[in-house]
Amino acid sequence: MTYIVKRKGKQVRPMFVFLSAKLFAPINDSTYRAASLVELLHTATLVHDDVVDDSDERRGFFSVNALWKNKIAVLVGDYLLSKGLLLSVKNKDFHLLEIVSESVEAMSEGELLQIEKTRNLNLSEEIYYDIIRKKTASLIASCCAIGAASAGANAEQIEQMRLFGEKIGIAFQMKDDLLDYGDSDIGKPTGIDLKEKKLTLPIIYTINNADSNTRAYIINSIKNHNTDKKRIAEVINYVNQHNGINYTRKAMEQYKNDALQILENRSE
Repeated sequence: MTYIVKRKGKQVRPMFVFLSAKLFAPINDSTYRAASLVELLHTATLVHDDVVDDSDERRGFFSVNALWKNKIAVLVGDYLLSKGLLLSVKNKDFHLLEIVSESVEAMSEGELLQIEKTRNLNLSEEIYYDIIRKKTASLIASCCAIGAASAGANAEQIEQMRLFGEKIGIAFQMKDDLLDYGDSDIGKPTGIDLKEKKLTLPIIYTINNADSNTRAYIINSIKNHNTDKKRIAEVINYVNQHNGINYTRKAMEQYKNDALQILENRSE
């Protein structure tokens, strides 16, 4: 536990809880518990994700499973999950727990859906949005919803903040997807998603708008040559040259603007 706590991340999700609460009332004890619940559950999912992905690194340090093996990592994730649940139950924050539990369910569904669709590399934009809405956006949405709920917001206001968080979460995931192709923030493309056979919006758009021969070559490169640096570099270059990046960036900006519009129009 000490190892995990000392390597805490940016804690963006608790920030969403606090900022959403402050839109409606001063921060109170319920808000602090809501933020703690979110961070405990998020950390638990990260520990479990590293086991699922067989990842040896998290936040620039060794992952829990790399140091203590999978059995310990699974139990540590379960422990963090139970601490979050008990925090809410003991303080009778049942309305907050219900919101967050729904997001954990959605996250699991999104992860399973991604695994299922990755097998045959047949992904439409509709399925892509469904995956990231569940896998990434659902937790950020619940952060904004429980922040509002902890500050005494009504049902309509809570739903508005949930929808705001969902749109921000989708934009957040798109930004992360763009980084794999060398978006301006990091310069050099990484190709990690392609090596893991994850189809994100830049590649989905490119495949759907390529001629049949190019489409077959790209799919074959991802499916059978995903460890070939030259082939992956070719795919990344093709995506950059055929509007995959610009298309994704425009979609990301639209979700961001929609989210900001919700904030401007929210009911007081």
